[in-house]
Amino acid sequence: MAHNTIGKLFSITSFGESHGKSIGIVIDGFPSDCEIDLAYIQKQLDRRRPGNNALSTPRIEHDQLQVLSGIHNGKSTGAPITFTIQNNDVQSKDYESVKNLYRPGHADFTYQTKYTNRDYKGGGRSSARITAGWVAAGALAQHYLESKYNIQISAYVNQVGNLIAPVDTTIYSQNEIDKNAIRCPYSIAIEMENMIAQLKENGDSIGGKIKCSITGMPAGIGEPIFNKLNATLSFYLMNINAVRSIEIGNAHEIISKPGSKVNDVALENGKFKTTNNNAGILGGISTGENIELYIGFKPTSSISQMQAMYNNQLEIEQIKINGRHDPCVLPRAVPIVESMVACALLDLI
Repeated sequence: MAHNTIGKLFSITSFGESHGKSIGIVIDGFPSDCEIDLAYIQKQLDRRRPGNNALSTPRIEHDQLQVLSGIHNGKSTGAPITFTIQNNDVQSKDYESVKNLYRPGHADFTYQTKYTNRDYKGGGRSSARITAGWVAAGALAQHYLESKYNIQISAYVNQVGNLIAPVDTTIYSQNEIDKNAIRCPYSIAIEMENMIAQLKENGDSIGGKIKCSITGMPAGIGEPIFNKLNATLSFYLMNINAVRSIEIGNAHEIISKPGSKVNDVALENGKFKTTNNNAGILGGISTGENIELYIGFKPTSSISQMQAMYNNQLEIEQIKINGRHDPCVLPRAVPIVESMVACALLDLI
């Protein structure tokens, strides 16, 4: 399998670069004769696109979806579905000053070592810009999972820096999550936004966590040894730029407790109604209960402060990185998380 493709029965192949003519996705294995909700896909793209608010990069991309193949009269044909999205607001000159430098926290050095010929403009292939295609594919999968199986996937920003939202099992609607720019449905969102605004003013960045809930999951999804449900979800999510950790349920709490306090008690129908400490997954297979994931993101690597970095002669230089960057990736990463979860689930189902 090519390293630009993920999935077996339902697979997506990503293409394009940050400052290239376009980016996109080729989707294979999607069932035929299914109604395609292009408006829903566009809505998810709009949630991810840059330039939405003051917390985002000032790069303006409208990310209008273009369909090249696989859809006829509003339905899937069973052939590969190809979506493309144009890159319009590129400022490649911003990267001329760093084309021979290895920016701290970026993939510049590793890409140069692996490929030798590296596109430095906007990070090229390593840029999170290419995740727009993933969101298009994921929105297609997400709509199918909800309409056919009533599986719903909902994510929101749970933590920014040391600011953490309350811990509960409430499932929020997309409208509730999108009421503020940070995409956190709790009052602490105001503090989170203020923190990001201050860091942006100081030329700095911050990371945090996104919580993702999966409801309506049928029991029995996932493989017992390899391709466990939790392993597959982690694999898809770990491919998202800047992701550094995955927690299944309240793993950060139960690892410090004895087994007698965390084992879920099964009732006669096999459901786990008393507790859900294992977050809907046992033995790598879904139990039918809600699944909760916490995805940790590092701070954005590109900051507008003077930093020491190596050049291609391995000499230290002091440089301020130009360009347009998010002070915090979390708000725009919410639909990316939902999309990658949807792609993982549809492949297993």
